[in-house]
Amino acid sequence: MLEDAPAAGSCDHASIDITTPLMLDFLAWLASRPRPYAEAMEVWRTSCPHLTIWEDAMDAGYVVRTRTGSAEALVELTPPGLRRLQRSRRTASEA
Repeated sequence: MLEDAPAAGSCDHASIDITTPLMLDFLAWLASRPRPYAEAMEVWRTSCPHLTIWEDAMDAGYVVRTRTGSAEALVELTPPGLRRLQRSRRTASEA
């Protein structure tokens, strides 16, 4: 998870310090309501391989992509994502 120290050689502490606030912003953005997958990709897509906010959130289990029938896929905050957001003392209204 993001709170854990990075593996040796994987990244430095600066990248963790940079991505944590962005991750929390992403979680807060989703906390207000589930978002269409296309909207989430448009807003949170990045071309920087060092800022993998979307991928990190999925890998940590903080967000999930769901689809019901033929409805548009949604991206939703999971209970672990909500707990991570609450631990940071942020609310959806701050995002």
